[in-house]
Amino acid sequence: MSQDFATNEATLTAAFVQQFHDTYDLAAQQNESRLVAAVESRGDVEGASFTINDMAAVEMEKTTSRFQDTKWSLPEVGTRIAFMEDFDLHIPIEPRDLYKLKAEPQNAYIKQMISANNRCKDRIVYRALIDAVMRKTENNATPAPVSLPASQIILDGGANITKAKLTKAKALFRKNECDEKNGEQLFIAYNADMLETILNDTTLTSADFLKVEMLQDGAVATNWLGFTWIPYEALDLDTDVYTTVAWCKSAAHFGTGIAGNSVDIGKRRDKNNTIQISLSSAYGGGRANEQKVVGVKFKV
Repeated sequence: MSQDFATNEATLTAAFVQQFHDTYDLAAQQNESRLVAAVESRGDVEGASFTINDMAAVEMEKTTSRFQDTKWSLPEVGTRIAFMEDFDLHIPIEPRDLYKLKAEPQNAYIKQMISANNRCKDRIVYRALIDAVMRKTENNATPAPVSLPASQIILDGGANITKAKLTKAKALFRKNECDEKNGEQLFIAYNADMLETILNDTTLTSADFLKVEMLQDGAVATNWLGFTWIPYEALDLDTDVYTTVAWCKSAAHFGTGIAGNSVDIGKRRDKNNTIQISLSSAYGGGRANEQKVVGVKFKV
Protein backbone atom coordinates (compact mmCIF):
# COMPACT_ATOMS: atom_id res chain seq x y z
CA MET A 1 0.00 0.00 0.00
CA SER A 2 1.52 3.27 -1.06
CA GLN A 3 2.17 6.02 1.50
CA ASP A 4 1.47 9.68 0.95
CA PHE A 5 4.73 10.95 2.47
CA ALA A 6 3.95 14.53 1.60
CA THR A 7 0.91 14.32 3.85
CA ASN A 8 2.09 11.95 6.57
CA GLU A 9 5.83 12.56 6.91
CA ALA A 10 5.42 14.57 10.14
CA THR A 11 3.03 12.28 11.98
CA LEU A 12 5.65 10.84 14.35
CA THR A 13 7.05 14.23 15.34
CA ALA A 14 4.06 14.94 17.55
CA ALA A 15 5.51 12.45 20.03
CA PHE A 16 8.95 14.06 20.19
CA VAL A 17 10.05 14.72 23.81
CA GLN A 18 11.53 17.89 25.23
CA GLN A 19 14.47 18.02 27.66
CA PHE A 20 13.52 20.24 30.58
CA HIS A 21 16.13 22.21 32.50
CA ASP A 22 16.57 20.78 36.02
CA THR A 23 18.45 23.75 37.51
CA TYR A 24 18.16 27.54 37.46
CA ASP A 25 20.57 30.01 35.88
CA LEU A 26 20.77 32.84 38.39
CA ALA A 27 20.82 36.47 37.31
CA ALA A 28 24.20 38.19 37.14
CA GLN A 29 24.77 39.88 40.46
CA GLN A 30 27.31 40.62 43.18
CA ASN A 31 27.33 37.46 45.30
CA GLU A 32 29.97 38.02 47.97
CA SER A 33 30.51 40.90 50.36
CA ARG A 34 33.49 42.96 49.18
CA LEU A 35 33.64 45.94 51.54
CA VAL A 36 33.16 44.40 54.98
CA ALA A 37 36.68 42.97 55.10
CA ALA A 38 38.06 46.45 54.33
CA VAL A 39 36.83 48.08 57.58
CA GLU A 40 37.17 47.32 61.28
CA SER A 41 34.91 44.51 62.48
CA ARG A 42 33.18 44.92 65.83
CA GLY A 43 31.87 41.36 65.65
CA ASP A 44 28.55 40.55 67.26
CA VAL A 45 26.68 43.53 68.67
CA GLU A 46 24.08 43.21 71.42
CA GLY A 47 21.77 46.17 71.45
CA ALA A 48 20.27 48.79 69.19
CA SER A 49 23.59 50.59 68.61
CA PHE A 50 27.29 50.53 69.37
CA THR A 51 29.78 53.28 70.11
CA ILE A 52 33.03 54.31 68.45
CA ASN A 53 35.43 56.35 70.61
CA ASP A 54 37.83 58.84 69.03
CA MET A 55 40.65 60.94 70.47
CA ALA A 56 42.43 63.96 69.00
CA ALA A 57 46.22 64.26 68.81
CA VAL A 58 48.36 66.19 71.30
CA GLU A 59 51.73 67.89 70.78
CA MET A 60 54.78 68.35 72.98
CA GLU A 61 55.33 71.85 74.43
CA LYS A 62 58.68 73.47 75.05
CA THR A 63 59.70 73.96 78.68
CA THR A 64 60.68 77.62 79.12
CA SER A 65 61.92 77.74 82.72
CA ARG A 66 62.85 75.61 85.70
CA PHE A 67 60.13 74.77 88.22
CA GLN A 68 57.45 76.28 86.00
CA ASP A 69 53.82 75.50 86.55
CA THR A 70 52.59 72.29 84.95
CA LYS A 71 50.72 72.80 81.71
CA TRP A 72 48.08 70.20 81.06
CA SER A 73 47.06 69.12 77.61
CA LEU A 74 43.70 67.44 77.38
CA PRO A 75 43.02 65.79 74.02
CA GLU A 76 39.46 66.08 72.77
CA VAL A 77 37.63 62.80 73.15
CA GLY A 78 34.40 62.02 71.39
CA THR A 79 31.95 59.15 71.20
CA ARG A 80 30.23 58.25 67.96
CA ILE A 81 27.07 56.20 67.73
CA ALA A 82 26.44 53.62 65.02
CA PHE A 83 22.85 52.47 64.89
CA MET A 84 21.86 48.91 64.06
CA GLU A 85 19.36 48.31 61.26
CA ASP A 86 17.18 45.23 60.77
CA PHE A 87 16.64 43.50 57.44
CA ASP A 88 14.38 40.67 56.28
CA LEU A 89 13.84 38.65 53.13
CA HIS A 90 11.08 36.04 52.77
CA ILE A 91 10.37 33.85 49.75
CA PRO A 92 7.29 31.55 49.63
CA ILE A 93 7.11 28.18 47.88
CA GLU A 94 3.71 26.68 47.14
CA PRO A 95 4.20 22.96 47.99
CA ARG A 96 1.79 21.89 45.27
CA ASP A 97 4.10 23.51 42.72
CA LEU A 98 7.08 21.34 43.61
CA TYR A 99 5.90 18.08 42.06
CA LYS A 100 5.09 19.96 38.87
CA LEU A 101 8.64 21.24 38.49
CA LYS A 102 11.65 19.42 37.09
CA ALA A 103 13.97 21.89 38.85
CA GLU A 104 13.76 22.36 42.61
CA PRO A 105 13.87 26.08 43.48
CA GLN A 106 14.90 25.89 47.15
CA ASN A 107 18.67 25.92 46.68
CA ALA A 108 18.47 28.68 44.07
CA TYR A 109 16.29 30.77 46.40
CA ILE A 110 18.75 30.34 49.27
CA LYS A 111 21.70 31.36 47.08
CA GLN A 112 19.79 34.45 45.98
CA MET A 113 18.99 35.37 49.57
CA ILE A 114 22.59 35.00 50.74
CA SER A 115 23.78 37.14 47.83
CA ALA A 116 21.22 39.83 48.70
CA ASN A 117 22.36 39.74 52.33
CA ASN A 118 26.00 40.19 51.33
CA ARG A 119 25.11 43.19 49.18
CA CYS A 120 23.21 44.61 52.15
CA LYS A 121 26.40 44.44 54.24
CA ASP A 122 28.30 46.41 51.63
CA ARG A 123 25.61 49.10 51.48
CA ILE A 124 25.97 49.56 55.25
CA VAL A 125 29.75 49.94 54.92
CA TYR A 126 29.49 52.38 51.99
CA ARG A 127 26.95 54.54 53.83
CA ALA A 128 29.08 54.44 57.00
CA LEU A 129 32.01 55.85 55.04
CA ILE A 130 30.23 58.75 53.33
CA ASP A 131 27.22 59.63 55.52
CA ALA A 132 27.13 61.78 58.65
CA VAL A 133 27.74 60.05 61.98
CA MET A 134 26.28 61.08 65.34
CA ARG A 135 28.93 62.24 67.85
CA LYS A 136 29.10 63.81 71.31
CA THR A 137 31.99 65.07 73.44
CA GLU A 138 30.27 65.15 76.86
CA ASN A 139 28.36 62.52 78.75
CA ASN A 140 25.06 64.40 78.92
CA ALA A 141 25.43 66.18 75.59
CA THR A 142 23.06 65.58 72.72
CA PRO A 143 24.81 63.82 69.84
CA ALA A 144 25.17 65.96 66.73
CA PRO A 145 25.79 64.82 63.14
CA VAL A 146 29.35 65.03 61.85
CA SER A 147 29.58 65.07 58.07
CA LEU A 148 32.55 64.36 55.86
CA PRO A 149 34.15 67.83 55.55
CA ALA A 150 34.50 69.59 52.22
CA SER A 151 38.28 69.34 52.54
CA GLN A 152 37.93 65.56 52.28
CA ILE A 153 35.76 65.62 49.16
CA ILE A 154 37.21 65.94 45.66
CA LEU A 155 34.57 67.53 43.44
CA ASP A 156 33.79 66.29 39.95
CA GLY A 157 34.74 69.56 38.23
CA GLY A 158 32.71 68.45 35.24
CA ALA A 159 35.20 65.67 34.52
CA ASN A 160 35.27 61.91 34.73
CA ILE A 161 37.69 60.08 37.02
CA THR A 162 41.24 61.22 36.34
CA LYS A 163 44.69 60.34 37.53
CA ALA A 164 44.85 63.84 39.05
CA LYS A 165 41.86 63.05 41.28
CA LEU A 166 43.38 59.76 42.36
CA THR A 167 46.75 61.31 43.18
CA LYS A 168 44.96 64.11 45.06
CA ALA A 169 43.17 61.51 47.16
CA LYS A 170 46.46 59.75 47.88
CA ALA A 171 48.05 63.08 48.81
CA LEU A 172 45.25 63.81 51.30
CA PHE A 173 46.00 60.57 53.15
CA ARG A 174 49.69 61.52 53.26
CA LYS A 175 48.83 65.03 54.47
CA ASN A 176 46.67 63.57 57.25
CA GLU A 177 49.34 61.00 58.22
CA CYS A 178 46.86 58.27 57.35
CA ASP A 179 48.76 56.31 54.72
CA GLU A 180 50.88 53.16 54.66
CA LYS A 181 53.73 55.05 56.36
CA ASN A 182 51.55 55.02 59.48
CA GLY A 183 50.60 51.38 59.11
CA GLU A 184 47.25 52.05 57.44
CA GLN A 185 45.72 49.95 54.67
CA LEU A 186 44.20 52.08 51.92
CA PHE A 187 41.22 51.02 49.79
CA ILE A 188 39.19 52.57 46.99
CA ALA A 189 35.91 51.45 45.43
CA TYR A 190 35.58 51.47 41.64
CA ASN A 191 32.77 50.79 39.22
CA ALA A 192 32.61 49.99 35.51
CA ASP A 193 32.68 53.65 34.49
CA MET A 194 35.90 54.22 36.41
CA LEU A 195 37.40 51.08 34.93
CA GLU A 196 36.60 52.13 31.38
CA THR A 197 37.96 55.65 31.87
CA ILE A 198 41.19 54.55 33.50
CA LEU A 199 41.93 51.89 30.92
CA ASN A 200 41.41 54.45 28.13
CA ASP A 201 43.42 57.24 29.78
CA THR A 202 46.37 57.92 27.49
CA THR A 203 48.09 59.98 30.20
CA LEU A 204 48.84 56.80 32.12
CA THR A 205 52.31 55.33 31.65
CA SER A 206 52.88 51.82 30.36
CA ALA A 207 53.86 50.82 33.90
CA ASP A 208 50.54 52.16 35.11
CA PHE A 209 48.72 50.12 32.50
CA LEU A 210 50.41 46.99 33.80
CA LYS A 211 49.08 47.80 37.24
CA VAL A 212 45.60 48.56 35.88
CA GLU A 213 45.39 44.98 34.63
CA MET A 214 44.26 44.17 38.15
CA LEU A 215 41.12 46.21 37.54
CA GLN A 216 40.13 43.95 34.68
CA ASP A 217 40.40 40.92 36.95
CA GLY A 218 38.99 42.61 40.05
CA ALA A 219 42.07 41.40 41.92
CA VAL A 220 41.58 42.83 45.39
CA ALA A 221 45.12 41.97 46.43
CA THR A 222 46.74 44.18 43.77
CA ASN A 223 47.70 47.74 44.66
CA TRP A 224 47.92 50.78 42.43
CA LEU A 225 48.75 54.26 43.72
CA GLY A 226 48.90 52.70 47.16
CA PHE A 227 45.22 51.65 47.11
CA THR A 228 43.68 48.21 47.11
CA TRP A 229 40.98 48.47 44.44
CA ILE A 230 37.60 46.91 45.21
CA PRO A 231 34.90 46.54 42.51
CA TYR A 232 31.60 48.02 43.67
CA GLU A 233 28.79 48.99 41.29
CA ALA A 234 26.38 50.54 43.84
CA LEU A 235 28.09 53.95 44.09
CA ASP A 236 25.80 56.92 44.68
CA LEU A 237 24.66 58.52 41.41
CA ASP A 238 23.26 62.07 41.51
CA THR A 239 22.03 62.93 37.99
CA ASP A 240 25.29 62.24 36.14
CA VAL A 241 27.80 62.43 39.00
CA TYR A 242 29.04 59.34 40.84
CA THR A 243 30.60 59.41 44.31
CA THR A 244 33.28 56.86 44.99
CA VAL A 245 35.23 56.65 48.21
CA ALA A 246 38.78 55.96 49.32
CA TRP A 247 39.45 55.02 52.93
CA CYS A 248 41.72 53.51 55.56
CA LYS A 249 40.68 50.22 57.07
CA SER A 250 40.42 51.89 60.47
CA ALA A 251 38.15 54.63 59.07
CA ALA A 252 34.88 52.84 59.83
CA HIS A 253 33.50 50.11 62.09
CA PHE A 254 30.99 47.41 61.14
CA GLY A 255 28.88 45.37 63.57
CA THR A 256 26.57 42.40 63.20
CA GLY A 257 23.45 41.77 65.26
CA ILE A 258 23.72 38.50 67.18
CA ALA A 259 20.13 37.54 66.30
CA GLY A 260 19.30 36.19 62.87
CA ASN A 261 21.79 36.10 60.00
CA SER A 262 20.81 32.53 59.21
CA VAL A 263 18.41 30.97 56.75
CA ASP A 264 15.22 29.44 58.16
CA ILE A 265 12.91 27.10 56.23
CA GLY A 266 9.50 26.25 57.62
CA LYS A 267 5.81 25.76 56.88
CA ARG A 268 3.26 28.53 57.25
CA ARG A 269 0.12 26.89 58.67
CA ASP A 270 -1.76 30.16 58.18
CA LYS A 271 -0.89 30.14 54.45
CA ASN A 272 -2.10 26.66 53.53
CA ASN A 273 1.22 25.03 54.50
CA THR A 274 3.20 27.22 52.13
CA ILE A 275 6.92 26.69 52.60
CA GLN A 276 8.62 29.93 53.64
CA ILE A 277 12.34 30.54 53.31
CA SER A 278 13.45 33.44 55.49
CA LEU A 279 16.64 35.31 56.21
CA SER A 280 16.76 37.99 58.90
CA SER A 281 19.82 40.07 59.71
CA ALA A 282 20.94 43.19 61.55
CA TYR A 283 23.93 45.37 60.71
CA GLY A 284 25.34 48.73 61.71
CA GLY A 285 28.29 50.87 60.73
CA GLY A 286 29.81 54.22 61.49
CA ARG A 287 32.78 56.36 60.53
CA ALA A 288 35.54 56.61 63.15
CA ASN A 289 37.61 59.41 61.63
CA GLU A 290 36.89 61.95 58.89
CA GLN A 291 40.56 62.38 57.95
CA LYS A 292 40.73 58.72 57.00
CA VAL A 293 38.05 58.97 54.30
CA VAL A 294 38.15 60.79 50.95
CA GLY A 295 35.08 61.15 48.76
CA VAL A 296 35.80 61.41 45.02
CA LYS A 297 33.11 62.67 42.66
CA PHE A 298 33.26 62.17 38.91
CA LYS A 299 30.98 62.95 35.99
CA VAL A 300 29.78 60.35 33.51
